[in-house]
Amino acid sequence: MDIFQKLEDIALRYGEVRDELASPGAASDPSRFKKLMKEESELSVIASKFEEYKKVRKDIEDTSAMLESETDPEMRELAKEELRSASDRSDELEGELKILLLPKDPDDGKNVIVEIRAGAGGDEAALFAGDLFRMYQKYAESMRWKTEMVSFSENGIGGYKEMIFMINGQGVFSRLKYESGVHRVQRIPVTESGGRIHTSTATVAIMPEAEEVDVQLDLNDCKFDVFRASGNGGQCVNTTDSAVRLTHIPTGIVISCQDEKSQLKNRDKALKVLRARLYEMELEKAHEKEASNRRSQIGTGDRSEKIRTYNFPQSRCTDHRIKLTLYCLDDVMNGDLTELLDSLQAADRAEKLLHLET
Repeated sequence: MDIFQKLEDIALRYGEVRDELASPGAASDPSRFKKLMKEESELSVIASKFEEYKKVRKDIEDTSAMLESETDPEMRELAKEELRSASDRSDELEGELKILLLPKDPDDGKNVIVEIRAGAGGDEAALFAGDLFRMYQKYAESMRWKTEMVSFSENGIGGYKEMIFMINGQGVFSRLKYESGVHRVQRIPVTESGGRIHTSTATVAIMPEAEEVDVQLDLNDCKFDVFRASGNGGQCVNTTDSAVRLTHIPTGIVISCQDEKSQLKNRDKALKVLRARLYEMELEKAHEKEASNRRSQIGTGDRSEKIRTYNFPQSRCTDHRIKLTLYCLDDVMNGDLTELLDSLQAADRAEKLLHLET
């Protein structure tokens, strides 16, 4: 379908929704009314931008017609200037409308559950996993998002074999969804006496938090075990059986949560992680069926794909998917991910625009 035909259809639907909302008794069905309000909000941005675009195109037609009949040199020059300005604005609006027409990821507005696991490299990989956690934590703070720990497994020297945590806030998944994959670090480990540069890895999985309506989860398929939490937890955490181990029998997924002092809170967090994993499995199945649509310039998001290298001796951070290299590694590790994430979003958008126009 032609892009402008899509826009005409959207404008028509926007008018229908507004008429329905304004009709007597529109609020008599709260569920229907809420859906219409949401649709009206989503369509209004595109409809108003399209109206502006049509107005600019009309100005271009009128100014072009005037130029054909105008003989006064001064008036012709003014008309030419207006025509150039209107043409530039028309191009801008056309680009904005194409972006607005791109398919929306239904998960973009969701919170996320992040899993970081040490990969190749032993203790150095575990230390790097901890560095990645602090990087995302600082970025979340800069965005005024909230970070909550779910579970972690330490290696004894300040590193982490595994960390699972939640990030809650506006549009978290839309920003962090490109972070799934293998992150590689090149540096001299603190445990290295010879001064040699080592290469280690950690894997990151970014999963949208799944609501109960997203995943059909039968609690009869879940086995809950409670145990005494270990590690540094103050006076209370080690004295009660507050930690929870959740086993999902059909898939064999096991999740342990001991961050909270309350057994009930740990149980709820474990269920959130399970729902997210099951939801991710469903998404992967759907993506496999539409593999050509899934693959884009920024990669598949598969956690086995090497996506980024952090080279400390050169203060270099390279994202291999978009061939972007930044020489400000200290800033990146301190949570300044804006340029990286903006570039990844722009590359993804450019790829989708190509598909939209073909």
